[in-house]
Amino acid sequence: MDLSGLVIGTYLAVLLVLAFYGFHRTSLVWLYYKHRDRKPKPSGRFSELPVVTVQLPLFNEMYVVERLLDAVAGIRYPRDRFQVQVLDDSTDETQEICKKKIAELALRFPDLDVEYVHRTDRTGFKAGALQNGIKTAKGEFILIFDADFVAPPDILEKSLGHFDDPKIGMVQVRWGHINRDYSLLTQVQSVLLDGHFILEHGGRNRSGRFFNFNGTGGVWRRDAISDAGGWQHDTLTEDLDLAYRAQMKGWRFVFLQDVVSPAEIPVEMNAFKSQQHRWAKGSIQTCKKLLPKILASDLPLSIKVESAFHLTANFAYPLMIVLSILMFPAMVIRYNMGWYEMLIVDVPLFIGATMSVCSFYLMSQREIFGEQWRPRLKYLPAVLSVGIGLSVNNAKAVVEALLGFESEFTRTPKYRVEAAGDDWRLKRYRGSLNFVPFVELALGMYFTVMAYYAAVSGIFGTLPFILLFQFGFLYAALRSLFQGLGKVDMIREQEA
Repeated sequence: MDLSGLVIGTYLAVLLVLAFYGFHRTSLVWLYYKHRDRKPKPSGRFSELPVVTVQLPLFNEMYVVERLLDAVAGIRYPRDRFQVQVLDDSTDETQEICKKKIAELALRFPDLDVEYVHRTDRTGFKAGALQNGIKTAKGEFILIFDADFVAPPDILEKSLGHFDDPKIGMVQVRWGHINRDYSLLTQVQSVLLDGHFILEHGGRNRSGRFFNFNGTGGVWRRDAISDAGGWQHDTLTEDLDLAYRAQMKGWRFVFLQDVVSPAEIPVEMNAFKSQQHRWAKGSIQTCKKLLPKILASDLPLSIKVESAFHLTANFAYPLMIVLSILMFPAMVIRYNMGWYEMLIVDVPLFIGATMSVCSFYLMSQREIFGEQWRPRLKYLPAVLSVGIGLSVNNAKAVVEALLGFESEFTRTPKYRVEAAGDDWRLKRYRGSLNFVPFVELALGMYFTVMAYYAAVSGIFGTLPFILLFQFGFLYAALRSLFQGLGKVDMIREQEA
């Protein structure tokens, strides 16, 4: 095989695999609607309400911790059966802010049981804090909230009834988005998360497949945590890891689509990338740890197949980088051979993969916004582009996980940005800036040259897809550089 044949063969193979993962999203939409009438319903009521512990794992959350504690104090539940654990690993002013807020709540709610636990040794990071908290937790059930969440007052009223079934191990509620309308970036993230919760969780849960706990906004049966081996910190996604271990033990999970816990999503590109890097790396670590055991088990084939798709999904990112590099030479080779073959093979595959992803996110917006879903259409091109733009960042995470490269649990900075006028640039925390934006910038320029070649050569069928890649890489790169470097300059000016 000559070089041209190798390029075309590799290009088509990668494109086919990516299209296959894209079409899998369509299967989730199908599962969701096929089992639409199987919404989970509580099996009964407790004759006596159980004790519930609310765990709040924190690390340097000075801007949002007061909002979190106020919301948790407002949860409706008998105070004699309700404990709050503030699991604070902070090294900054968050410690004093927490203590002051807890003292304030003690005056307002004298019967509220709040335990403040501060660790100076951050072994295990979030997983370590949660496992440490269980030692003194009083509850039969554990409700967990990250610092950027606002606990709905009725969450226990709407979730605990499902635990009347003794085999239910965890109930997950859907995330809402406090700052959905803040910027294009937050709009894109909200659509991505909506698709994950509505169609991935909904389709998997209603059809009896495994789905994951999201680390926050969920209630665990304490016995399920213990039976599954407790919180472990050998992956960066301790929530995904524990969820799969518990379900492999026979515990069933419930997803409550109509119960929403609002949360703040990252407003800064580097913080968003840091979050995505952790999720991607942790999912591959969990894949290495658990997928062989799942495939070797006697679980039903449908669960094995869906688990394989779920846990290997992030392998698409390195493949996306390979595809990005090969697109230009493949286009030139195929154009010189005759554009007809390119139109009947490449373009249909691109359209099929793109439409499957678009329909996936479109359906989630219809489910959430009802008759008001059509204005959400305008964000779909940006959703596709930003997903592509994350490829370098997330491919790096996948490679690190495959090579066993260890890294710390990097928290996502939160600034209490809720409305369009809120400013975050002078606040202390920020996402880290590394070499990734420069690789993204190079790829963005690469696709700019490719777009020019396609335009002057009259290869207009591929131009829309080239522009999606171009915008995605340039948006990810330039927003990271301008926000990261700009914030550093503003902080330096303020300190001066």
